This record gives sequence, structure tokens and C-alpha cells, in this order.
Amino acid sequence: MIEAVAALALVTVSLAAIGSLVATAATGTRTLEQHVALVETARFIAATALNRAELSRGNLSGEVGPYRWRVDTAPYFGGGGQPVAASPWMPQRVVARVRAPSGAVLAVETVRLMPRPGQ
Repeated sequence: MIEAVAALALVTVSLAAIGSLVATAATGTRTLEQHVALVETARFIAATALNRAELSRGNLSGEVGPYRWRVDTAPYFGGGGQPVAASPWMPQRVVARVRAPSGAVLAVETVRLMPRPGQ
């Protein structure tokens, strides 16, 4: 009888460990799927929703499915180099933020060259 109870306790501990492992794997998979969907949405916005004319206006926002996005543009002052006065281009800092329905936010910062005004 004691051997049966000990065997049952061992089986119970083993099943609890397996259940915990499966739950952790499921949570990790769900988190990874949400992150991949957030990155795909950010790539979609950067590739299709933004063109040079819209970026020159300043701030843009919108929604793609359940994801909300916002793009902020500003002059780029980084790099430490001297601006080239004769260049027809000026650098512009672009920050795209995408918010998932879960509240997670992905921010992508880049620099784009824009034509100088009047050219």
C-alpha cells in the first residue's frame, strides 16, 4: 500500500512538472507571435503607408487593423558632421511607433533624406 502511494506521488510530481513546462512553452509562443505581428505591422507601415510627401508634413497617425501607429518627423541634428550647404538634400529624423492591442509598443527610428525646400 505504501509503495502504491509513493508511486502515485511520483506520478503526480512528474505530471505537474510536465504541465508547468507546457504552460511556459505556450506562454512563450503566444508572446513571440504577438511580437512578430507587431514587427510585421511596423514593416508594413514603413513600406507602404509612408511616402516622402506625407513625411514632409510632420506627424502622421492611423490604424492598421487593431494596431495604432504614429510617425513623428523632425530635422536630424545628430552625426557630428557639418552640413553640406550645396546639397539638395537635408536629413530628417523619422520615428515610427506602433502600439499593439495588448499595449506593447515598438518604436523604429531612422533617418531619411528629404529634398530641401525650394528645390
